[in-house]
Amino acid sequence: MKVKDFSNIKINYSDSLHRALEKMTNNNHKLLIVVKESKYYSLLSIGDIQRAILQGKDLNVKVENALRTNVKIAYEYDDEDVIKNMMLNNRMEFCPVINSDSEIVNIFFWEDLFDKKIVHNKSSFNLPVVVMAGGYGTRLRPLTYVIPKPLVPIGEKTMLEEIFEKFSIYGSANFYLSVNYKSELIKFYLQQNNLPYEIEYFEEETPLGTAGSLTLLKGKINTTFFVTNCDILIEEDYSEILDFHRKNDNVITVVAAIKQMTIPYGIMNIGENGELLSIEEKPNFNFIVNTGFYILEPEIFDFIPENEIFDLPTLIEEIKKNHRKVGVFPVAENSWTDMGDWAEYSGILKKKGFNLG
Repeated sequence: MKVKDFSNIKINYSDSLHRALEKMTNNNHKLLIVVKESKYYSLLSIGDIQRAILQGKDLNVKVENALRTNVKIAYEYDDEDVIKNMMLNNRMEFCPVINSDSEIVNIFFWEDLFDKKIVHNKSSFNLPVVVMAGGYGTRLRPLTYVIPKPLVPIGEKTMLEEIFEKFSIYGSANFYLSVNYKSELIKFYLQQNNLPYEIEYFEEETPLGTAGSLTLLKGKINTTFFVTNCDILIEEDYSEILDFHRKNDNVITVVAAIKQMTIPYGIMNIGENGELLSIEEKPNFNFIVNTGFYILEPEIFDFIPENEIFDLPTLIEEIKKNHRKVGVFPVAENSWTDMGDWAEYSGILKKKGFNLG
């Protein structure tokens, strides 16, 4: 990318966080260059927006109110090795280079300096992962009448394999699969493919709900563990989510996506006697929605009744009633892929060169 053409990763310091988040989502970036009067001012990351949300700030506040003071950038006298080390150590998607007048003279992107196979530095944790793989996949019917949802192909791999590989980056190789619908097909497929993971299955005799089924793992998991639905992917550094969970002493951490929705109509604000006060054309709203991805402590087993239907939202309420902490780790909308949604599933296949027709 030439320096003169970086409008898709640029945001003005006086723009809102809402606008910045929208830009990140639309352009598939998690970092923006903040400018003031066309000159470099700072960098804004998705992490900065996450921290602002966790501090209770509204997304309508200005970008300048969410900036860090210790931002790393390069200067025109820095050589390429210095820039590479900076990007590696700070997990930078790109790095602007500025001169003494704060003018941006160059931008180095990750792919400019590193082989595509090299990923950003990530910390290992090797924790167990529970995958909820027993659903009927009703949103993907009629496909799931034949294939269980965990085995629905995402290009050359299944949904389940995509999840396994994502966690294996961090050293996790122990997976517990909650199975029910077409469970024999799932077991047969995984056994035939001889995957390099320890996989243990657990199956309810009667439906127990998303949290109730976890009682079948009581005594088997005695450490912090992840729980994920089998049809979602989170493109985020899982070790950072784990750090957040531990630093805040959470019993449960819920990963939530910052979802932006536009009402495609003019909203009428009405006063007394039907008087029109104002019209708001196609307003935007922000919601923080549950992605189906969690980190839990083993003490949660003490709060789940045995042989009863008990869902994760109910467990969360029970934890809070007992004055224990439940945290929320927000991620950008484009960091959450809901593979169980037809529109998103079709989009994933198109990106991989497949077309449903």
